[in-house]
Amino acid sequence: MQPHVMKALQDWRAAWTVHERAAQDAMGAAFPALNPTVAPTGCCDVQMRWESPGEGSGTACLDDHGRATIQFEDVPKEAVGQALAKVFGPGWFEEGSGGLAEAQPGKYCWEDDSTYAEYEIDIGKDGLAAVAISYVKIEDIVTILDALETALNEGRPI
Repeated sequence: MQPHVMKALQDWRAAWTVHERAAQDAMGAAFPALNPTVAPTGCCDVQMRWESPGEGSGTACLDDHGRATIQFEDVPKEAVGQALAKVFGPGWFEEGSGGLAEAQPGKYCWEDDSTYAEYEIDIGKDGLAAVAISYVKIEDIVTILDALETALNEGRPI
């Protein structure tokens, strides 16, 4: 490889590392329970985990294309519903006029054809939800994480 090309590639790699750290910092600021993993497993170099009794657990990661994915489980459906209604408005997932907070058990999905983002909310009979949001721009996932943190915080005892 030509020296100037090698230098340009090294500069790009260094910039990408800064980008990954900034994305991780933004996700952590929006949802403070997320903690970086020491040795990420799976497809992503940047991976964060969380677990909070009564609020759920899960992962957030950043792929090599700069898109974020979150997979959360056992999150109170009221908090999920409140957060997603704040971000998208009610009825986005065709769950009815009461929004996901009042939705019946089942899977609610939506795909964004313009960004290729995928959203799947699985509401269980126990009032808890699994949230899988994939291939989302950092700006969008941080907005969702912040709305979810706000909703969870409102349900926490003082």
